[in-house]
Amino acid sequence: MIEIIKQPWPWYVAGPLIGLTVPLLLILGNKAFGISSSLRHACAAIIPSKIPFFQYDWKKEKWLFFFAGGVILGAFIAANLLSDGTTAQLNPQTIADLEALGITQFDGMLPGDIFSLENIFTLKGLIFIIIGGFLVGFGTRYAGGCTSGHAIMGISNLQWPSLVATIFFMVGGFFTTWVLFPIIFKLF
Repeated sequence: MIEIIKQPWPWYVAGPLIGLTVPLLLILGNKAFGISSSLRHACAAIIPSKIPFFQYDWKKEKWLFFFAGGVILGAFIAANLLSDGTTAQLNPQTIADLEALGITQFDGMLPGDIFSLENIFTLKGLIFIIIGGFLVGFGTRYAGGCTSGHAIMGISNLQWPSLVATIFFMVGGFFTTWVLFPIIFKLF
């Protein structure tokens, strides 16, 4: 059994399992799948302030703390206890495209050329880690949810705004990959 868990699961197994969480959450507690609102709930619970954005009954959504904690714990277990130490298998064309941009460290979960402690206080770290993280957080709140909330939960509920948000998530990803990345990497 442990060998099955250690192997990457094919899309036709993992996809339906993720998809089945939507009706399960709806049936068990009328809950929506998504993780981005957890930060708002944490701030509302921890920071005593009179900011109107944090003035609501966050206790109704306390199950999200367990969900977020499970995501963190599951990632830790998967990376440290269930991983065989090999790196992610990338398409050779992807590796060639990244090498053309100057990315050569593929020995971890993320390219070490970009995401490392040494890069945090560099221009590259500022752009990718700080500004990129801010844009992801801002975009998530501006869109009213994250990719999992919109693409998995929203589209399965036939919500038009979720379809629009998911389309623009994809457009933004393609634009960043094909237009912005080459420009940003010329800076270094």
